[in-house]
Amino acid sequence: MASQKEVIKMIGKVVEALPNTQFRVELENGHSIIAHISGRMRKNYIRLVPGDRVEVEMTPYDLTKGRIVFRLKEERPAHVARNTRRSS
Repeated sequence: MASQKEVIKMIGKVVEALPNTQFRVELENGHSIIAHISGRMRKNYIRLVPGDRVEVEMTPYDLTKGRIVFRLKEERPAHVARNTRRSS
């Protein structure tokens, strides 16, 4: 494995879920890569769906493949409170 200094970190968006826990990720610069989930994410049951923004690590030797190391938190609108009372 490449040393930590040789790793290229980029931000991208999951476009498609592929077999064997691989994903097609479109990077911010417009390139598309195939990435797999890191072991730490797999161990902690972090689930990814198309549309999630992720941080990807790549080596300079193969810029078409990468490892998803972090799912970024999205700014979501505040949850609208529902009326939980039942009408009788």
